[in-house]
Amino acid sequence: MSEKHVIAVDLGAESGRVMKVLFDGKILELEQVHRFPNRPVTAAGTLYWDVLGLWHEIQMGIDAALNNAMSIGVDTWGVDFALLDRNGQLLANPVHYRDNRTNGMMEWVFERVPKRTIFDRTGIQFMQLNTLYQLASLVRDHSPLLEAADTFLTIADLFNYWLGGEQNCEFTFATTTQFYNPRTHDWDRETLGELHIPLNIFPRIVAPGSPAGEFRGIPLIKPACHDTGSAVVAVPASDDNFAYLSSGTWSLFGLEISEPVINDRVYEANLTNEGGAGNTFRLLKNVMGLWLDQQCRATWKAAGNDYTFDELTALAAEAESFRSLIDPDDLSFLPPGDMPARIREYCQHTGQPLPESVGQIMRTIYESLAFKYRVVLDDLIDLTGKTVERLHIIGGGSQNKLLCQMTADAIGRQVVAGPVEATALGNGIVQLITLGELDNIAQARDILRATTGMIDYEPQNTSIWDETYQRFKQLIAGSDARR
Repeated sequence: MSEKHVIAVDLGAESGRVMKVLFDGKILELEQVHRFPNRPVTAAGTLYWDVLGLWHEIQMGIDAALNNAMSIGVDTWGVDFALLDRNGQLLANPVHYRDNRTNGMMEWVFERVPKRTIFDRTGIQFMQLNTLYQLASLVRDHSPLLEAADTFLTIADLFNYWLGGEQNCEFTFATTTQFYNPRTHDWDRETLGELHIPLNIFPRIVAPGSPAGEFRGIPLIKPACHDTGSAVVAVPASDDNFAYLSSGTWSLFGLEISEPVINDRVYEANLTNEGGAGNTFRLLKNVMGLWLDQQCRATWKAAGNDYTFDELTALAAEAESFRSLIDPDDLSFLPPGDMPARIREYCQHTGQPLPESVGQIMRTIYESLAFKYRVVLDDLIDLTGKTVERLHIIGGGSQNKLLCQMTADAIGRQVVAGPVEATALGNGIVQLITLGELDNIAQARDILRATTGMIDYEPQNTSIWDETYQRFKQLIAGSDARR
């Protein structure tokens, strides 16, 4: 294996990593150089990202990987942003998308710009954490930040800029804001103007694979800077008859398509059209994901019970099937906090048995996620008519064998799990294509399929899952009515 490599900086909502992505012409391999937690900080009632701490960790990782590196690329979680002053200095610490400043902001925005109009202009799913509502909260609160701001940068492009890059925004991340217009290929200046968000702060938008300057003489290349965009690049698919699930803090479940689908049915299903690498779009749904078990684990750890994720999965496997179910996307589960208590409250409110034991709570989470994946898959197939023969689960959640099997059972299709570090791989693949080391994404997927260890899960016991699915759909219909 050649020592030459590209450096993939991959920041997720729970942790960050700096990886070497090595390619010898036949095999793509990863080498982890540095891994670190991503710990938000609450100050004076506001939840912030610790971007300076992350910047320190990024530099440590890059320093350790710099020898023989051909390029560097950064991807991060979506929607969050930074504001710079006219001297290019950070005006304030970026606020976390789970902060309560967006409470009630969707309604505030819709009073000024109709909900359907926003969808027709952007094709993006409505979630109160979207960048649009975060920025609108600054207008509502008469924040001096907007008056002082000279440049808006996504959180990924802040780090690209600090590495020595230009002040611009990458396409896949820009689409997550809910103010990118895929028809004009530009920011949705109509909506921004109607909300009195200053238009002069938004820089130009560049494509994945664009050069972005240099760091210590090493070229910077923007991958798909939104982590899901990078992850989907590394789906080891052999044909087009697949769906993908990027499984981590969030579950991103979708299809890879050539053009955004913006119509009544997509609007009603609250699906989203996010940008992808290689002139693609990702028609998908954001599902709350493993945030639920992460918060349960944190709650139990604070009480003195430090379970590993493997222990939690084992306890779930032993618990009774289909005892209680939840809608993972109920808004009560969005903020950080005592997730086991919230799950019990949800079950009490919906007239179900209360999950009491750790195993019962975890079983409730996993079965509910598997059923929610089926809801999304049914919607996607109904809307597009696409044939889906298998589901590729990538990311950290692909290691959860119980959830992968439950998902295969719930959707009645083969599940292919892996690669785990799909985001870092996809980040590196886009860099390698830009450098001319790889021809295209299809070639990279062929290589991954031939050389990456994956696990296949075949559906089992589908009849009981089909029966319980009808109960789940009635349950989430009630959640939808309460939103």
